[in-house]
Amino acid sequence: MLCFFLIGVQTDPWILMKINKTSSTIGFFTVAVPMFITQAYSYIIPKILPVETTIANFLPAIAQAESVLSFPTIAFFLSELRILNSDFGKLAMSSSVVSGLFSFLLTTLAVLSHQSIGDNFKMLATISTGVLVAVVIVFAVRPAVLWMIKKNPPGEILKESHIIALLVGVLVTGFCCQATGLHIYYGPLILGITIPAGPPLGSALMEKLEFSTSWILMPIFFVKNGMMIDIFDIKFGNFMIVLSLALLGALGKFIGAFITSLLSGMPLMDAITLSLVLIAQGLMELGLFKMTKYNKAADKETFTIMCISMLIITGILSPLVKQLYDPSRRYAAYGRRSVMQSKWEPELRVLVCLHDHHDVPTAIDLLEALHPIKRCPLAIYLLHQIELVGRATPLFISHKLSKRPSSIAGPSEQVINAFRCYEESRNGIVSVHPFTAMSPGVTMHDDICFLALDKRTSLAIIPFYKLVRSDGTIDSYRNAGKIMNKNVINQAPCSVAILVNRGFLKTPRLSLPSWSLYRVAILFLGGDDDREALAIAERMCGHSKIRLTLIRLVSGNYMNENAERRADNESLSEFRHCMEGNYRVMYIEEVVMDGSGTIAVIRSMENSYDLVLVGKNHDPESPLVSGLKDWNEQPELGEIGDILISADFMGNTTILVVQQQPSKVEKQGNEKCKNLLEECLVGDDKIPF
Repeated sequence: MLCFFLIGVQTDPWILMKINKTSSTIGFFTVAVPMFITQAYSYIIPKILPVETTIANFLPAIAQAESVLSFPTIAFFLSELRILNSDFGKLAMSSSVVSGLFSFLLTTLAVLSHQSIGDNFKMLATISTGVLVAVVIVFAVRPAVLWMIKKNPPGEILKESHIIALLVGVLVTGFCCQATGLHIYYGPLILGITIPAGPPLGSALMEKLEFSTSWILMPIFFVKNGMMIDIFDIKFGNFMIVLSLALLGALGKFIGAFITSLLSGMPLMDAITLSLVLIAQGLMELGLFKMTKYNKAADKETFTIMCISMLIITGILSPLVKQLYDPSRRYAAYGRRSVMQSKWEPELRVLVCLHDHHDVPTAIDLLEALHPIKRCPLAIYLLHQIELVGRATPLFISHKLSKRPSSIAGPSEQVINAFRCYEESRNGIVSVHPFTAMSPGVTMHDDICFLALDKRTSLAIIPFYKLVRSDGTIDSYRNAGKIMNKNVINQAPCSVAILVNRGFLKTPRLSLPSWSLYRVAILFLGGDDDREALAIAERMCGHSKIRLTLIRLVSGNYMNENAERRADNESLSEFRHCMEGNYRVMYIEEVVMDGSGTIAVIRSMENSYDLVLVGKNHDPESPLVSGLKDWNEQPELGEIGDILISADFMGNTTILVVQQQPSKVEKQGNEKCKNLLEECLVGDDKIPF
């Protein structure tokens, strides 16, 4: 009962509002086609083959059980494959909702009609009881649950007494359903659905019950069902008939989903993968098989064959879907973007990802440092990410478009309001487009990559997954953040900057009139990433409150002139030319012999800057980083970034580690573009020369 209760808790009924024509069509035919094929098979096969009378009588019920699919099973399958919140996953989810509703209706009618053969009054009474149980739970229990949530202080853990009361409710509803002729799982499932998914109650229930249910009760459930299986009782002829019926059901689901997907305009490979996903079977199907046996619509032998067929089908599906569908491919095929490329564009588009309000002041400081002006505005796409706990359905909400109140609007409100205040203070120069995404930790990067792709951003700013204190001590506090950081770096369709906040600020400093100076430094060792960091620094130079220091490290050992070195010299020459006459920009060149010399330069910068920019990757053969890779504890930040967050570099300095997305950018532009860039970079304080 607890398993089905938690399945209900994770189910978001609001997903019904998102079902479109495509999802409805795919969902309907995914059940209708296999139902027609398997029922026809169960009717025809006894007439052309010598089938035992018992098996022949069971075939229609088996055909129906093999034709249906459930939304929770598909959600769990997508989550395990880590594609739950991709576009493909969302379509599969919404289609499975339609299929699940259709399947639930057919299964309920079939079970009730089987239980009430020759007794229409009994069937009507059972249906009425089921409706009454649902009405009581929705109109009596749900208001009490909402009252508990309302009384609970925001941000605090739900009281133990409330959790216990709900668990008692699960037992009571299961007992009432069993006593009135309904299935024992019906009441707990409906009770779970009526509980608001996500925080605070849904996530609290998942936290309290998921481990014991998934690792203790569910294995016991499977073991109990496994003990009912006896492969030595199976007759080969019966095995082939029931197995072929199960395979026909899977084939029917594939055909129904595949044809409707193609007709809807879906690419061939996506249509194949979606059709395979909708074949998946799991806990709900096993419960249905058990219910079929309980209602004497199947015997022990047929139940065993159905379980074996489920193992065969699902065992083949998982590796096949993983091989066919890789969501990162669409990002790799995209024409990549970077801040260097956006020099010739009139607007800089930046994606800012935050997990909580602690990083808001630092992020706003960084955005203000990019020096947005009327002719070079800044478009900010703000993504507040919340880890998916206590619900099966991922959410992606545009707060400028969404009119429906959301259960996650509260956690996002503080973050969004801070950025809206910043937008209003800049008088149209800055535009903020807020979004909230709730998704599993292992697939959070998909939301970032999707938004960066859709909005054509040049830079994605993501928070570092660890809290770094001013003394260099590190506390891990974002469990899913490491995976997200790594995946975004590998897959993002634009440049990526990891923001390391050393010491939380209460308010943005650059927006304070009393704050007269914001000290920025860029460490330049050479390479694509350092040139991208230099392009970001160029945009900061025009801000009247920023004093920028460019520190270039060069090797004392002889280095051959190669393409990378020529590109570095060209970028530095262009930067120095644009900044000529700007007294707030300083250029320093340091000669070092090896990695220890690089560390010495970094230590000399301690407590001298508010923000330090550095590229992530450097030539491993360069003497400047020799020996540093062996001591790198944070590979997401590169060798230099790792030193900057260590105890070797003290203070509250904010670190920005930049990785450029490789792109083939032709250096083109007319005089108008160059003049526009010059105005953005140097600003009003340019001194004629």
